[in-house]
Amino acid sequence: MTLSVSYPNQNRNYCLFNEQKIANKVSTDFDDIGRSLAHSKTEDEILENLYVINLKLDNGADKNEVSKLYPILSQYNDTTSPNIQTFLAGIYRKTKIPDAFGPLVKMLIQNSINPPKDANFDPTEEIGGAILDYLA
Repeated sequence: MTLSVSYPNQNRNYCLFNEQKIANKVSTDFDDIGRSLAHSKTEDEILENLYVINLKLDNGADKNEVSKLYPILSQYNDTTSPNIQTFLAGIYRKTKIPDAFGPLVKMLIQNSINPPKDANFDPTEEIGGAILDYLA
């Protein structure tokens, strides 16, 4: 079985996904993605769903449809996972969901006080960029 997610390492600062599995999910509607995300048990499952949302946004999906997922997305706002933080910040940056601004600031402050250990990249860059986009 092919791994779902290959995490960042010392040679690559981003996740790699099983693109065949992702391609099947990209055609899924946001309600199904939301249900899947709400019942995700592992970081791999969470990241796959966030990646699909991100891809759909890049492909011109309706930002208002993604905004409706905020109650589900927000359950991950307190995560310490730099991977999940980065994807959330990217989604929030693209959608500018008003309720997400505070959690982004909280992530930034928490990462400043307790920088993620063993991260092969700095999620604060994406979080800070999202905050700047909100302020622009």
